[in-house]
Amino acid sequence: MNDTDTRHGGDDENRPSETEQPVWTFRGYQMRPPEFNTAMVHYYRAEIQRANVWRQRLDNTTNWAVVAAGAAISFSLSDPTHHYGVIILDTLLVTLFLWIEARRYRYYELWSHRTRLMETDFFAAMLVPPFAPHADWAESLAETLLAPEFPISMWEAFGRRFRRNYLWIFIILGLAWLLKSFIHPTPAPTMAEFMARMALGPIPGWLMLVAGVIYNGGLFLIGFGTAGLQQASGEVLPKYGEFPGLSWLWRAMQVKEGVARPASRGEAGRPQARKRQQLLCLIISARPQAIADRVMKELRRGVTALHGKGMYAQQDRDVLMVAATVTEMPGIKATVKAEDPNAFVIVAPAQEVLGRGFQPLEGS
Repeated sequence: MNDTDTRHGGDDENRPSETEQPVWTFRGYQMRPPEFNTAMVHYYRAEIQRANVWRQRLDNTTNWAVVAAGAAISFSLSDPTHHYGVIILDTLLVTLFLWIEARRYRYYELWSHRTRLMETDFFAAMLVPPFAPHADWAESLAETLLAPEFPISMWEAFGRRFRRNYLWIFIILGLAWLLKSFIHPTPAPTMAEFMARMALGPIPGWLMLVAGVIYNGGLFLIGFGTAGLQQASGEVLPKYGEFPGLSWLWRAMQVKEGVARPASRGEAGRPQARKRQQLLCLIISARPQAIADRVMKELRRGVTALHGKGMYAQQDRDVLMVAATVTEMPGIKATVKAEDPNAFVIVAPAQEVLGRGFQPLEGS
């Protein structure tokens, strides 16, 4: 082997190979490309598995509703002596199943939100230039792990599951109730007789009919009134919503800003994520330089020194100001405690932080 073929000798001996160079540096830790890729692949598979499990739980709840509705209708229509009250009780039971499924759907959307964040901001970035993850995707993903929140409201979850599955179950139950009142024990000859058969104990038939219309009408109003909510990330959603004409209603029912944003597409085609919580930290310490050096070196955050004066002791002190995210604050507190246990730290929420490392200044 000649000199041109060897990879050893000279400066190449001390130069780390490409696989040894750190691909991720955070709070003083370094992760090599094989380690980072392996960790992300395993974590992605874990989130997919968890989402699949909760998706199966959604199907189980729907199966309960279908079986309960079928059993109630079969029992009520099989014998003229059976009262239609079992259909009413089953309608209430199916509503309970719908509420349980909506709650499970919110959990499912949490796992789906994380997988979509990795798919759009990490894996998709490997396929198109500049072949780099989105600037704040890791911070957004870490925030959902440290402080998980439901990405969609209960209104949207309830309405979406109603439109997808339970709409037809309630329609069939309502038709079965009317059919039972009409045909048993014999077909009703007049409207008065038909209304009389709808009576439930001391409650007259017309009142039962009005109550049924109001109850089912309320369910339909929630189901279709929330059709414009687009916070779900685990579904393939229409571009302009299922029912654009009802946009005025769902705007009035929208959850507060900052909890979740509509899953509309940004300039680069990525879904808009939740706005990260941003904090402003003020540090008053007798060792400001040591703290500032560690924050800049280990946490990769800029530090600004403001000159201040303690009015009680009449001492001049430098007040360190650090803008950070919620996931970086534990590291800052640990650094301050290690350098100066007697330091005074003030952490306040920031309405908005613009600039490098945070939200882009242009277009804000």
